Amino acid sequence: MKAIVYSQFGPPDVLQLAEIGKSVPNAHEVLVRVRAAAANPLDWHLIRGEPRVMRLMGKPRNRIPGVDFAGQVEAVGSSVTLFRAGDEVFGMGTGTFAEYACANADNVALKPTAIAFEQAAAMPVAACTALLAIRDHGRLQPGQTVLVCGAAGGVGTFAVQIAKALGAIVTGVCSTRNVELVRSIGADHVIDYTTEDFASTGARYDLVLHVAGNRSLKDHRRALTTDGTLVLVGGGVGRDRGDSETLAMLSTLAFVVGRRVFSRLLRQRIRMFVAKSRSSDLAYLAGLCAAGRLTPVIDRLYPLAEAAEAIRHLEGGHARGKVIVTA
Repeated sequence: MKAIVYSQFGPPDVLQLAEIGKSVPNAHEVLVRVRAAAANPLDWHLIRGEPRVMRLMGKPRNRIPGVDFAGQVEAVGSSVTLFRAGDEVFGMGTGTFAEYACANADNVALKPTAIAFEQAAAMPVAACTALLAIRDHGRLQPGQTVLVCGAAGGVGTFAVQIAKALGAIVTGVCSTRNVELVRSIGADHVIDYTTEDFASTGARYDLVLHVAGNRSLKDHRRALTTDGTLVLVGGGVGRDRGDSETLAMLSTLAFVVGRRVFSRLLRQRIRMFVAKSRSSDLAYLAGLCAAGRLTPVIDRLYPLAEAAEAIRHLEGGHARGKVIVTA
């Protein structure tokens, strides 16, 4: 099968199209003929070996990048009963920048018939992250107000739509060129951060999602109600070439320390989490798509042979919605 492979850490140029053996599913996996895969910030972090502590491994652990996928089931493991050959599915697997990839059946769901493979591939990491941030960690209730900082990116475009589907009044924060996009996906209000400061408007929100941007903990606190929740979602921007990795790590540490002190002194809550893809959540998202309440936003499509360009574009930090690689 054809696959994108790399054997050393570095820029997207280390990615090469190669012919390798087809993956074989174990008892709990499905083998999928990949039709589309999404590029995520995780991919370029792994490819570059950043933060540099990752390079202590010597060489990349997985030769093929990619986690998100959508495609057709080619074969199933001996313990898999929910899927069969020919099913159209989407989910999270290993090495999905390839013609075929394996995935644990618990991380797979039937593809919504209402959307294309390219749109389905956009959902697993980004949409599940948005769903968990809003529903589980944000504990959003109908009628509450939500502020999404970074509303035009991969996670942000899903967050706006999911919050609306759950009955929230949504305000999205984005740049000038993305105002109409964010409004078109359902945001009730849009703040252009180049001309307006969300922390200075006087508005207060029950839930603030920090997906992208460099605003301080104090700024987010000013935008919260007295018992509101701030959810910090990582991976929302491209590669920051201006700041050192040391500064980035210190900033993250400061957020964690601030969260603990903040939570003890005030009623406001701060949450950080690591997103996971579960078949039940994927099925829930599929239901929203079927009902016309969720539509993945695609920024650009790249053929498998141009996967390096897809990663390079994502690193730029200006993608609107998701960047997709088609196989």
